[in-house]
Amino acid sequence: MKHIKRNSIILFLITFLVLILVLKDNFASTLSVFGRMDFFFIALAFGLYFLYIFFQALVNYLRVHQKEKFRLKDAVEHAMITQFFNGITPFSSGGQPMEIYMLREHGIRTTRATNIIMQNFIVYQLALVIFDIFAVCYNAATGILQNNALLKNLIVLGFAINTMVAIFLLFLALSKKFTHFVMRIVIHISSKLKFVKDKEAAKAKWEERLTDFHQYTKEISKRKKFFVGGILLNLLALACYYAIPFVLTYSLHDFTSLTLINSLVASAYVLIIGAFVPIPGATGGIEYGFLQMFANFLPTSELNAIMIVWRFITYYFGMIIGAIMFNIHQGGHKKNENRHVYG
Repeated sequence: MKHIKRNSIILFLITFLVLILVLKDNFASTLSVFGRMDFFFIALAFGLYFLYIFFQALVNYLRVHQKEKFRLKDAVEHAMITQFFNGITPFSSGGQPMEIYMLREHGIRTTRATNIIMQNFIVYQLALVIFDIFAVCYNAATGILQNNALLKNLIVLGFAINTMVAIFLLFLALSKKFTHFVMRIVIHISSKLKFVKDKEAAKAKWEERLTDFHQYTKEISKRKKFFVGGILLNLLALACYYAIPFVLTYSLHDFTSLTLINSLVASAYVLIIGAFVPIPGATGGIEYGFLQMFANFLPTSELNAIMIVWRFITYYFGMIIGAIMFNIHQGGHKKNENRHVYG
């Protein structure tokens, strides 16, 4: 929380620099492209983004509401607020802790909340890897994207990171021995760095928490349809997200340059490249990847304009709405606390 202002300023400066680099050679022509965009298709692109949020929220709702008092409205609110915290933290690392915090406000134990978010993240990562495999195989078969050595290395690295994260999370959720092994290593390193004062007390505390955690993870094996359903809903969410450039191309009344399948594949590659950029929102890397991938289909001025609108819809818009909803959420929470104190 204390780094929000600092990260926001850094993000603004990097975004400003990226816009200068993108527009420095064709500012006037890019502005003229904005004037030609059809609002109907821009609204449709916003609609796809909301569907992306809705499908992710639905995964969370289905996993929580059967055992806890949790509405779909709450799940959508959590998903939007998560966009803000993911957006202002490197590697989107702030969203999951915030989700756990919000679930705790609904009376859900920390261990169960952590397990829910872990399961949601696992199915999301698996859906991401499935889409990545599809994109890599499709491009290998058709060669629709340019064979740039730097991009090829970045894609291989990003794909490897996404796959390793998915495998690591599965082991963490399903293997008690592996989880305890990781826990002991983390506590040992933390003790050496003086972050943990009492090593044995920390071990005992985390042993108890991990016992509860693995008790909840048994739900994965018992509720296979929810696990598979979560992957399918995340695949739908990603498909909506990846289709946004396709719809924005239609906003220029260009119905031939970019097909839906090419938009899905190129967008998947863009997200692969952004997987390891250590800047909030992967700013800089995402824009570079988008311009390089979609340069195969669109001329420069149209590409720049579409990239800017796409980036606003998929990143800045979600952050703005998430920040507003977070402030409303915090305001309502404080009112409830005051009512409890003075009631």
